[in-house]
Amino acid sequence: MKNMITLLCLLTTILAFNAQARDDISKYPIQSLLETSKAKSALLDIPLYFASEPYGKASATFGEVLTNKKTNAFGKSDTEACEWVMLSALKALQERAVKEGMNAVVNIQSYYKKREWVSTTEYECGAGTIMAGVALKGTLVKL
Repeated sequence: MKNMITLLCLLTTILAFNAQARDDISKYPIQSLLETSKAKSALLDIPLYFASEPYGKASATFGEVLTNKKTNAFGKSDTEACEWVMLSALKALQERAVKEGMNAVVNIQSYYKKREWVSTTEYECGAGTIMAGVALKGTLVKL
């Protein structure tokens, strides 16, 4: 009985510690991620233009689309989890462009928790104890 009470106290302590939710919003570099072999193998051949990066003249525009991706962050560093989920979000934008007959995604910006954050060099990622998330919005165009 004493062992059972000790075990119950230990479990309660562990669960109470994990109950404190963490949602750290950090910024990570875009270019260094896009240059990784992981990105080269995961992403499609659909150009991505962030914020105000210049691109050619669009012959057609589908409009703005959103993606909100999450990934398991348990046992991963925030950077590792955020890079993985960012690639997932970018690929989702690329796949949507293909589906809609477009060939590029422009004006990509972070939209984590429905808060716009615009940068040509960084993206925002929310990382917690067990989940990491990236939300993006961008405009689908045909160049």
